[in-house]
Amino acid sequence: MHAGTARESGIAFPCGAVSETRDARHLGFYFQREESFRADICTMPLISWLPIPPASDFPLENLPYGVFRVKGGSAIHIATAVGDHIVDLHELHRAGLFSGPLLRDSLVFYEECLNAFMSLGKPAWTEARSRLTSLLIEGGDSALRSNPDLIRAAILPQVSVEMLLPARIGDYTDFYSSMEHATNVGKMFRPNADPLLPNWKWLPVGYHGRSSSVVVSGTPIRRPWGQSKPNDDPSPPAPPPSFSPCKLLDFELEMGFFVGPGSQLGETIPMSRAWDHIFGAVLLNDWSARDIQRWEYVPLGPFLGKNFGTTISPWIVTMDALNQFRVPAPVQDPAPLPYLVEAHPDAAAFDIQLSVLIQPPGCDPVPVTHSNMRHMYWSPAQQLAHHSINGCNMSSGDLLGTGTISGPEKGSFGSMLEITWRGAQPLILPNGQERKFINDGDVVMLRGLCERDGVRFHYFYVPRMTTYSFIFTAIISSLVT
Repeated sequence: MHAGTARESGIAFPCGAVSETRDARHLGFYFQREESFRADICTMPLISWLPIPPASDFPLENLPYGVFRVKGGSAIHIATAVGDHIVDLHELHRAGLFSGPLLRDSLVFYEECLNAFMSLGKPAWTEARSRLTSLLIEGGDSALRSNPDLIRAAILPQVSVEMLLPARIGDYTDFYSSMEHATNVGKMFRPNADPLLPNWKWLPVGYHGRSSSVVVSGTPIRRPWGQSKPNDDPSPPAPPPSFSPCKLLDFELEMGFFVGPGSQLGETIPMSRAWDHIFGAVLLNDWSARDIQRWEYVPLGPFLGKNFGTTISPWIVTMDALNQFRVPAPVQDPAPLPYLVEAHPDAAAFDIQLSVLIQPPGCDPVPVTHSNMRHMYWSPAQQLAHHSINGCNMSSGDLLGTGTISGPEKGSFGSMLEITWRGAQPLILPNGQERKFINDGDVVMLRGLCERDGVRFHYFYVPRMTTYSFIFTAIISSLVT
């Protein structure tokens, strides 16, 4: 087909004459150096033959993975996102478009979750990303864009689909890896002692969460009931604890990282290989019932104050997409023990701008904090290496939460506990309402954004080019009984 368009739901996809001789260097966005995670960034944005709005969260440099079904349908497929559309990888594979040696005979894109694909490891991930780029980039392989029937079957508007959990999460571990957050909490609850406990700078502190209550963005969260004790002294006898709905419901601004290839019981994942075991990242809201948590957490840690719900974003942004946003990690002093030493501390953190908005019923969303992933003291690789150092087996699809990501200033704190300092400094919203914690009916939105300086390419120009943005919304509903 040399001219004209193929149409899906009234949206035009150019299928016209495009040169097949474009320099192959344009098919890759960055080139990985063997000695470092640093990326040699190409200054030219990738241009797709699919229409991508300039401010899209899903430019061709992103290519995240997710799981969907058409609204009203039952079939569950794996997809990537480009612009305002999803690309069904099940349909692409069925059409024979994954022809590389690692994916040609594989059935991973016929699965209803990403676990099998994640388990294949970096060579297969690289092959898939390269193939998708070549199929979607202007001037690349024409096997998709010249096939109107396949376009109709494989390319769907995002508004026409329902996003599901991207993986079958066998285990979920949440860490406590922001020094600013840990310091703030320590100052609140141990005002006369060192805010950081003696072990904090020696190991990534974590606890085992509840994978069964990890839900995808948009799932309502019911306010939990539990025991709480109004005073700060957790010891009985007076006053006795009460059983009631949580009064101090909170969000925690986090990111989550999915394990790719796992490990066997008794094996470790050393730092030299840890990054290769991490598939990609999502936003994560570790909902927290502060009053329940305060009473129950001694001596074994969080339980009912945490396990009633954890929300993640539906699209997993891969490490290949994130690598170009690596930045130096905070200096670790004292130096970690040898099994936790990063080989490249100058590229062990990520410049990911994070924010939280609260939308009261009937009102516009209100920003309440702005933080950044670069503040994390312990990296995802260090978390994974520590998690497995005792021989704990890891599985594909396991989820590791970073812990609340707070920055050094009040405007960058990652929870209402910190923002309002245990409720002593309430937020006053533009409509005059007060917030100490989260009210019924509030919508809590976590947003993440990576960007680099804009570039001029023919007529295509934006002042700041969004390389990717991933957004999720989770709802606190009025389902309290």
